[in-house]
Amino acid sequence: MINTLLPILREASQAILDIYADENRFNTEIKGDDSPLTEADRKANRIICDALKDHFSDIPIISEENKAVPYEERAQYDRFFLVDPLDGTKEFIKRNGEFTVNIAYIEGQHPVGGFVYVPCTDMAYMAERTKGAFAIDRNDQKTELRSKPFNLTDTGLKLVASRSHMDPLTQKIMGLLNEPEIVSTGSSLKFLLIAEGKAHFYPRLAPTMEWDTAAAQCVLEEAGGSVVQFEDLLPLVYNKENLRNPYFLATGAMLDPETLRNLIQQL
Repeated sequence: MINTLLPILREASQAILDIYADENRFNTEIKGDDSPLTEADRKANRIICDALKDHFSDIPIISEENKAVPYEERAQYDRFFLVDPLDGTKEFIKRNGEFTVNIAYIEGQHPVGGFVYVPCTDMAYMAERTKGAFAIDRNDQKTELRSKPFNLTDTGLKLVASRSHMDPLTQKIMGLLNEPEIVSTGSSLKFLLIAEGKAHFYPRLAPTMEWDTAAAQCVLEEAGGSVVQFEDLLPLVYNKENLRNPYFLATGAMLDPETLRNLIQQL
């Protein structure tokens, strides 16, 4: 799917950047869940969904910006695309560049294809199950992604978290680690930092939706990392009746998983 989806992601990315260059074209409105929606979200969504229907007419699409599909219907899906046409709309509005375009391919309840594009760097991060994860630059040069091996007991682990909105549970986790360093960024870039080996651990103890995580989860898993539910340390699953994710933990190639279990028990 990489060869098919990469041009689609680039077209959507260019449409986003065209609007990003002119705030008068944002046309921002607030959705029912109090999250913002811009013309860039709308346009990227049209480009992606139209192209997916052209190339994969037999595969359903669930997108953040499409009309919600009733659970009774989507529960019958054995495979589907899960799309976030602009992940990090708040970052887009802030104009800090920390936003992505996410397309995941799901079989059953698990992402087996992850395709993420970063408009402001012109970089793609892509993975297919058992085939590895790669960064692809604007010249189509591929670099294999490998997350960094580490122990939770190591000193100076790079922890992905918000500097300004630290929740109490994340603060407790920080207190149980050895002098962790906070690394902060927006959208699914958090997962990509770990997949690239630039960070180690991302506890997400705040709400997210399935389309926020699926594509980057596949990239991180194929890079040797993992994304597990906070409560039971089982992998995140998709197409649940409620599309909101549980709290989760994303890690690189952690060498001491029992230490993570012990850490969770101390919270």
